[in-house]
Amino acid sequence: MSHISSLRNASLRALRTTSNVAVASKYTSASGTNRSCQQQQQQQFSYSTLSPSSNRTLTTENSKSSQRTLSDQTLATDSSSSSIYGLVRHLHTSSILLDSVSITTPSFPESVKDGTIRLLKKVGDKVSVDETVAEIETDKVNLSVNAPQSGTITELLVVDGDSVTAGTQIAKLDTSGGDADVKPVQTTGIDVKRTKEESDKSTEKTDSQLTKPKPSTAQKPAEDPKRETSTPAKRTGLPTQNVGNNDPNKITGMRSETRVKMSRMRLKIAERLKEAQNSCAMLTTFNEIDMSNIVEFRKKFADQFQKQHKLKLGFMSAFVKASACALMDNPTVNAVIDGNEIVYRDYVDISVAVASPKGLVVPVLRNVEQMSYTDIERSISEFGEKAKTGTLAIEDMDGGTFTISNGGVFGSLFGTPIINPPQSAILGMHGIFDRPVAINGKIEIRPMMYVALTYDHRILDGRDAVLFLRKIKQYVEDSRSIFLDL
Repeated sequence: MSHISSLRNASLRALRTTSNVAVASKYTSASGTNRSCQQQQQQQFSYSTLSPSSNRTLTTENSKSSQRTLSDQTLATDSSSSSIYGLVRHLHTSSILLDSVSITTPSFPESVKDGTIRLLKKVGDKVSVDETVAEIETDKVNLSVNAPQSGTITELLVVDGDSVTAGTQIAKLDTSGGDADVKPVQTTGIDVKRTKEESDKSTEKTDSQLTKPKPSTAQKPAEDPKRETSTPAKRTGLPTQNVGNNDPNKITGMRSETRVKMSRMRLKIAERLKEAQNSCAMLTTFNEIDMSNIVEFRKKFADQFQKQHKLKLGFMSAFVKASACALMDNPTVNAVIDGNEIVYRDYVDISVAVASPKGLVVPVLRNVEQMSYTDIERSISEFGEKAKTGTLAIEDMDGGTFTISNGGVFGSLFGTPIINPPQSAILGMHGIFDRPVAINGKIEIRPMMYVALTYDHRILDGRDAVLFLRKIKQYVEDSRSIFLDL
């Protein structure tokens, strides 16, 4: 019993000195009592810390006393018991644990709680450092999920369309550099199975509808004359279907229908536009601008401007600068209603509406009253590139005291823009077209543009809105009046 107690104490001490524990098999000596007493010998057992590359285990022989040293750390105990537990402690590293890295979603802006993920990689794909693995679509902007290290994607923890938050693990990445054992996509199980079953049923139903012959008119039973016939007649022709693999951007004439879920950005745009209609007393006033001087100005300095600043000289810089000067002359247009108060701002931040593949975005030019034509063109160019690549940040679109929408780039002749809440006004630019106008009693052909100002009648009277639009007209037609402070 003393030997067993000594062995137990040694085992406990070994457990305290190392980090990982592995219990070896139980060694039992099945022999009779008399024979056990005759062959009883002193046996010595070793408790060792194994190296990471060692696959050896502790072995004992009942016939003789033996000691195997597997490492530099050896603890010896004596035992004469016929039933002894051999305890082996392994200290090793696991390539699976250390070479596997989790890919997590980045931190979200303060105003964004969650987003819808769209996977760009699949299991088995090799990625490099900072390569985009997935995109998260939020109400305002798309966020990229990049790989923290180079490696191979071994497991996907989410599926397309899942709602994720900041810090969510979306995939496992093997960084060992070898051929990793890939695992199938881990999904929510029930939801994916249910979706697959519904898709199969929908496909079977569609096939049966297409192949099922229509009954002829002669085979239809006679209708009861007393039956009500107020039910609207159904359309003739092939039945409409909801086929998920059809391209919604093409009309093929197959008389099918495809339902596509609205993106978060499109839902947010629809919500804000409807909010503007419900909350603002919107009214629109119009005017026209003779673009002869600004067109001549652009032709004269376009090449020199591009050579000097590596930028194209457009018309937006002239309208943005003219709007900033007009806002400084009419601070009420730059103000906003907040409850029962009117908030006046001593700065001019102009939102410029930009069309992107995901929808309409409005990045903000800040402190435009201090910007030159070159600064404005450079900022607009940078925002345009970000909108195309989907890299606009929330900070780029936050705020704004006035908005300019340029539908003229698409050939628009006339339109009434909708206010971007909580702002109080928006300027709508349109296309430049040659029209006959009366100049000093003579008919001349001039490049003309219609402009529209939609304003909130709760804060702006018609007089202020008309004078504000006339100021923009004056500054665009003759920019020298800006420098003269007229």
